[in-house]
Amino acid sequence: MLKSFLKHALCLGMFLYGVSAAYAQTALQTPEQFLGYRLGEQFTYHGRIVDYVRYLASQNQNKMQVQTYGHTYENRPLLLATISSPANMQRLEEIRTNNLKNTGLVSGQPTGGKQPAIVWLSYNIHGNESVSSEAVMQVLYDLVNPSNAQTQQWLENTVVMIDPCVNPDGRERYTQWYNRARNQVPNASPWAWEHHEPWPGGRPNHYYFDLNRDWAWQTQIESKQRAAVYSQWMPQLHADFHEQAVDNPYYFAPSAKPYHDAITPWQREFQGIIGDYNRKYFDKNNWLYFTRESFDLFYPSYGDTWPTYQGAIAMTYEQGGSGRAGVVIQKADGDSLTLSQRIAHHHAASLATVEAISDKVDQVVKEFRKFYSDAQTKPFGQYRSYVFKMKGEEGRIKELTDYLDRQQIRYGYAKGAGSSKGFNYQNGKTESIKYEAGDLVISAYQPKSTLLNVLFEPSARLEDSVTYDITAWSLPYAYGLKGAAFTGRISMNDSKPAAAITNTTVPAAYAYIAPWNGVQDLKLLASLLKSKVRVRYSEVPFEQNKVKYAPGTLIITRTGNESLGAKFDQLVTRAADSLGIKLTSSTTGFVTNGSDFGSRSVRYVKAPRVALLTGEGVSPYGFGEIWHYFEQQIGYPVTVLGGDYFANVPLHEFDVLILPTGSYTRILEEKTLNKVKDWVRAGGKLIAMESAVTFLADKPDFAVKKKAPDTTNAKKAPSAEDLKKYANRERESISEEVQGSVFRINLDNTHPLAFGYGTTYPALIRTSTLPQFMKDAWNVGVVKEEAPATGFVGSKAESNLQNGLVLGVQDLGRGQVVYLVDNPLFRAFWQGGKLMFGNAVFLVGQ
Repeated sequence: MLKSFLKHALCLGMFLYGVSAAYAQTALQTPEQFLGYRLGEQFTYHGRIVDYVRYLASQNQNKMQVQTYGHTYENRPLLLATISSPANMQRLEEIRTNNLKNTGLVSGQPTGGKQPAIVWLSYNIHGNESVSSEAVMQVLYDLVNPSNAQTQQWLENTVVMIDPCVNPDGRERYTQWYNRARNQVPNASPWAWEHHEPWPGGRPNHYYFDLNRDWAWQTQIESKQRAAVYSQWMPQLHADFHEQAVDNPYYFAPSAKPYHDAITPWQREFQGIIGDYNRKYFDKNNWLYFTRESFDLFYPSYGDTWPTYQGAIAMTYEQGGSGRAGVVIQKADGDSLTLSQRIAHHHAASLATVEAISDKVDQVVKEFRKFYSDAQTKPFGQYRSYVFKMKGEEGRIKELTDYLDRQQIRYGYAKGAGSSKGFNYQNGKTESIKYEAGDLVISAYQPKSTLLNVLFEPSARLEDSVTYDITAWSLPYAYGLKGAAFTGRISMNDSKPAAAITNTTVPAAYAYIAPWNGVQDLKLLASLLKSKVRVRYSEVPFEQNKVKYAPGTLIITRTGNESLGAKFDQLVTRAADSLGIKLTSSTTGFVTNGSDFGSRSVRYVKAPRVALLTGEGVSPYGFGEIWHYFEQQIGYPVTVLGGDYFANVPLHEFDVLILPTGSYTRILEEKTLNKVKDWVRAGGKLIAMESAVTFLADKPDFAVKKKAPDTTNAKKAPSAEDLKKYANRERESISEEVQGSVFRINLDNTHPLAFGYGTTYPALIRTSTLPQFMKDAWNVGVVKEEAPATGFVGSKAESNLQNGLVLGVQDLGRGQVVYLVDNPLFRAFWQGGKLMFGNAVFLVGQ
């Protein structure tokens, strides 16, 4: 009787378990069931994507977890989903730390069993390339679905990490607009409103930065938070999902040339392997695709290159469509492109990527380990040590070491003085160079040596001149550092804890003196001005107590700040302490050389009321770089003015007006431009950047003039050698281009615009023409006849850039016009230009 009962009970239990298991499978909602519509019928708001990702994790706790790794500027959550087999998930921390031990970033030997490959997939980094975040919901469902035997097998060999939306702010800007603008029945006509996204578009983030150009620089909050988590895992593969023009077929690896020399044979080989796996899916479905064109592996700050230089296999996927395609659009060939088709393509590429890495797991892990072993014992590149001057450059070095810490690049400090043959970044010569004890030393013998050498090499070899982005980025130029690259090792101490600077309040001080040679000094000025502290600066060099001070040095006198009482000393010293700036207290206004503190050469800095123009016609990127500079970098108030109502703005309420690069034909029509000129004459300061300078060139009252075209060969009949070949059209066109090249421009550093700099400045030039030298104005920064320091310049463009204006200032009435043909704030990573822009805002014209 008991046996019979137990038998029936066991059968009932097994039945109930089967029902439960079947229910669990059917209960896992597909994206369509969860959202209430089929994927491809409409665009999904970011919040609903977040809900679905968290729902899947809650239903699959044994093989999926979700973390919120940060928030955007608009406070939207940034998620990372981790998916693997239940066995791998149980030892997830061991897998992570074993992987880091394989890199040498964590000491010790790996423990435990077989090491799976770590795959990281990033979706929707460009907000209006929004199809990928639609596709990711189906990808996640397929990975966790227990009835999908194929994906469950892949997860035995992989840990898949998925960022479902890298740029939520941009995505939501696009999605909100499109869902409002579309017809009830989507209109496929390319002329329909729903296919013409308004300014500024959903591509960039809150501050209008292109996050796919920010992987290495990490200037944006999304990039900083993402890179921090990425560095905790160091995946073997990274795939980045994008969109391109509507009429383009799908693009997948192998990537186009140029490949950077640092990319290993194995990484190049796996580009082809990934292509093979994708072709299997695309050929089966008769989907069009292309490879080895357009999207190269050179510029280091993409989602496919920054991981590559850290040992990963990385690739970009590009689906035709982007913000223009909407739910459906008619292509040039008469066929239609639907959102459902775009989703299917990205979904297939995602699965092909995971399958490829799963099938090759053993070799992938082995080659990744070898990459880091080689990095520490026989690093890539010509140089083995980078040494940078510390004394007098503490602010710039602090900015650099903060960056190195984020990148996990190790550094130390020279044990003693010495000299060695090396490449001098300041003059571009290979020569014997001295260094001092305490100078910053970065050795190439370390885990991140490949990334280090790519970021610091004076000039990268360009195997193919047709490339997708800038060709020069060397950080010593970007940070304006004084130093050299050496082919041998420089003896160093592993670490030198930076001593916290604590300035002492001196109630008897006549003035406090602060340096002026870096962004930290600019932040100090901004902080003091916001606190109503009156600040002065010296226009000339001076000497006091046998210490020499350069032009631009800040002088904060007690005189003029009497109303602050005892708070004066505290405000000044605390602000300096927070920024690591060493102040010098002075008990006198007398100097042994130069001008005394009461001289007219010591200028009072009036806190400027700054206005920044934006709106349709203005480059969102150019505007965003300036907006971010004020709000996130130096913390100084700026008033953003819309171009649509700018003509009615009372300009007398502002002291500075900034024109980002853009087209100003509509915003500054003749009447409004005359109003701006009258404001300048009355004492205003106009700062024009890049194409805004071109707009002002040759107009009445503006000193800047375009160069006259070269007509030397205009009337000469073409010879046989001049005949063009159609197949060479792309390469011939770049002979007239500049692809982000560094020029050493000559500076008049006696002018306030160049205070804090030497006689040259490494400028990242991205224009193929420069204005001519100005007459009766200040040509502060010019290109003479020297070749670029590094980067590609077309043969025809190089002659157009010689003897041209880069930085200039014109006096107009009681005001000034500042011309910045070069953008010193480019992508916020060109650190060396930020003080110069501060000079334009705060010092010029005081």
